[in-house]
Amino acid sequence: MRNFSIVWICSDQQRWDTLQCLGFKGTQTPNIDRLAARGTAFARAYCQSPICTPSRTSFLTGLYPIAHQVHQNGAGTFPSHLVLLPKLMANAGYYTGHIGKLHLSATRGMIEKRPDDGFAEFYWSPEPFPEWSGNHDYHAWMWSKGINPEAYFKPYLDQHYGPGPAAEYRQARWAGDRAERFIKMHSDRSWYLGVNIDAPHPPLNPPPDYLRRFNPNDMPDPAFKPIDLEHQKKFERVDQQAKFAVDPWHAATDAGEAHNDELAGPTHEAPPTKFNIWEMRAAYHAEVAQVDDLVGRILDTLTETGQLDRTIIVFMSDHGDMMGDHGLLYKGCRFYEGVVHVPLVISVPGSPAQGSVSNALVELVDIAPTLLSLSGLEVPKAMQGLSLDQMLLGNTSLDCHKPYVVSEYHNSLRFRGSRGSRASMYYDGRHKLNVYHDVGIGELFDHKEDPNEHYDLWDSHHHRGLKYDLLGRSFSAMMLRSGSGPERIEDY
Repeated sequence: MRNFSIVWICSDQQRWDTLQCLGFKGTQTPNIDRLAARGTAFARAYCQSPICTPSRTSFLTGLYPIAHQVHQNGAGTFPSHLVLLPKLMANAGYYTGHIGKLHLSATRGMIEKRPDDGFAEFYWSPEPFPEWSGNHDYHAWMWSKGINPEAYFKPYLDQHYGPGPAAEYRQARWAGDRAERFIKMHSDRSWYLGVNIDAPHPPLNPPPDYLRRFNPNDMPDPAFKPIDLEHQKKFERVDQQAKFAVDPWHAATDAGEAHNDELAGPTHEAPPTKFNIWEMRAAYHAEVAQVDDLVGRILDTLTETGQLDRTIIVFMSDHGDMMGDHGLLYKGCRFYEGVVHVPLVISVPGSPAQGSVSNALVELVDIAPTLLSLSGLEVPKAMQGLSLDQMLLGNTSLDCHKPYVVSEYHNSLRFRGSRGSRASMYYDGRHKLNVYHDVGIGELFDHKEDPNEHYDLWDSHHHRGLKYDLLGRSFSAMMLRSGSGPERIEDY
């Protein structure tokens, strides 16, 4: 075992185009940029599912969804045969801790059933919604400050976006307190810490002082063309929280409220039917700023305790959000860049790749084997991700890792009106093929000619050969990641 500690920071529903270090405007991420200056920012990182639980299971096990079979939010149990990265780290002698969201099984109205996760310290908080179980550490922290969390948050939960609770009572502040204490208490040993917060997951109610930092007029426009409205009509049978596309330039007045009646439910599940996308994006970036401040607190604590130069740091998000792209909001059974393209920054002490940007195709499933390899630990044979350790250590090109990335949706999200969609994405760095298996339709986009994915080539006669070639490659990729089952110990 090498003498590194590890902190893995995961935000919730954060798009890749929210980082200043990748050249994007309208956002403010000085601390994530500070981390990137010490590490490598991955410009083309993709999640293995656009939904929380299957994505989180993938990056914590190093397995693709079709292999781990944990496909749905709200699952009753987590399979006992799946081995999580923190368990492997604990077995190797690391002192392990978890702060925030785990979301490997159901959490609504109950305490999440912990799998054999290996955590020595476990400070759980699913999300600060009153209708979710209040039996968790973040709520206890609120009570310790004399605040009733259910009463405090309730006025904000019917507000899709706008000013919210004060910063001193937010989950990001609690997570920062817990992380700071953990790092200070265990400076004399090698440790692994996972920090998971709910921002910028909707509802988008950032603290007022954060929201004031973002002018809606400075927000980037969503990726939208009028042809998107007609295109989305093909997908009315495909699960998506925003069931019907609307023109974001007119959504504040023209969005038909009847469109999303069948999706009526809690605000954090049902997108608004009328909205100002630039105000919404300002609130979203204000939520990201809270995430950035948390990263800054962790970096400062590592520096103050003399641990920064012996700690591997990972920052990423489980999936993204449509944020008005193509007339859609939130997430679902779609594979647009907004929901599957995610931020990823990895810092390794002493790496010659510090301050670099990688344009290689990478996947979140690659993180677990990377951390094992960098720690000098054996990567289990069943783990499917491809370690980034040689790239991070300067031994291989920053721009070449794997020939394609994939993402999957298997009836992953249940809400009123959902139909149990099943779909898969195959992306080779230029062409993206999306197949919606249960309804017999698909999409084909050429990122060289159409980086914002407005012009679907699925039905194009001129691209028929390309489509069939990609279908074949996608099928082969699916078979190769389906998993091998129990390890063979005999020939018969």
